[in-house]
Amino acid sequence: MTFQDCIKIDIETFLKLAAATPVVDVRSPSEYLEGHIPGALNIPLFDDKERESVGIAYNKEGRSSAILKGLELTGPSMHSRLESALKLSKDGRLLIHCWRGGMRSEAMAWLFSQAGIECKVLQGGYKAYRHHVLSALSAKRKMITLGGLTGTGKTRILRILAGKGCRVIDLEGLANHKGSAFGSLGQLPQPSSEHFANLLHNEWNTIDNSSPIWLEDESMNIGSIFMPEEFYRNMQKSPAIILLMDVNTRLVRLVEEYSQYPRTELEAAVMKISRRMGGDKAKEAVQAIASGDIAQAVEIVLNYYDKAYMYGLKNRRSLKTIIIRTETEDPEKNAERVLEASVSLNWDI
Repeated sequence: MTFQDCIKIDIETFLKLAAATPVVDVRSPSEYLEGHIPGALNIPLFDDKERESVGIAYNKEGRSSAILKGLELTGPSMHSRLESALKLSKDGRLLIHCWRGGMRSEAMAWLFSQAGIECKVLQGGYKAYRHHVLSALSAKRKMITLGGLTGTGKTRILRILAGKGCRVIDLEGLANHKGSAFGSLGQLPQPSSEHFANLLHNEWNTIDNSSPIWLEDESMNIGSIFMPEEFYRNMQKSPAIILLMDVNTRLVRLVEEYSQYPRTELEAAVMKISRRMGGDKAKEAVQAIASGDIAQAVEIVLNYYDKAYMYGLKNRRSLKTIIIRTETEDPEKNAERVLEASVSLNWDI
């Protein structure tokens, strides 16, 4: 069964039009929450319980029973969905998608079209969008990863580079996490790994292929987020600039930064890595926090992270890695040094 006045378009056309036309995601709220096209508004045909009921009817009694069940559940409230669409539509146009580009999106497109809204439906639905996202993020691109010991100010340096015209993607900003055991402090809730990839693609897709993309060197997971596997592999193969800075140079800013958080949160963060740090060192750090000696606690934790980072650094390919030793914490000066070093990088893609 298909509805009249339903124009279907491919994902490339859909995303081009989405730059100027509102996108309506008609999947259930939980589906939308797990991951959606950035900027899309959720006007669900079914809520989560209704979707479950329709699914049960389909599995037990077939398509016709599922359609009747859907009409029974949604009929009384279809006017509210149409009101939302009318408020959202721009110049009388909307883009619509469901999971596979089937009955949910077709039904809503038909409904909206009765009020004069011109609707275009995504062929293949959100599933086609996800395939497009993961395919794009798997492509080999010119990337430069900026690495370094914890507290070297990599995020601040990348922001300065962005101000100088470099194309930068802030992975930690997209993930709402700073990467370490302390990375969730002061941050908003993290998106799902699925939605993180959608957000990443949204920025990735705006950068010209000829321009190198600057990224902060990360583990495959940033907090609870896991990066797309092929994207991460390509990132690890890209040239890297590593900034090494003395612990005392890093200590002042880190103590200032982490002193603002409640001691209970700092102690909980230490306990996340207590087994890797060693029980005695973790206990020592927790005691320092409890006594108000944040500097000592930070120094203990830095010692653990420094050892782990330097061990991992040995596995990097020397021809693609430039190490910069700096005596200053000044992000402007360090950004200049990083930018100068990047001139000599080569990409074999």
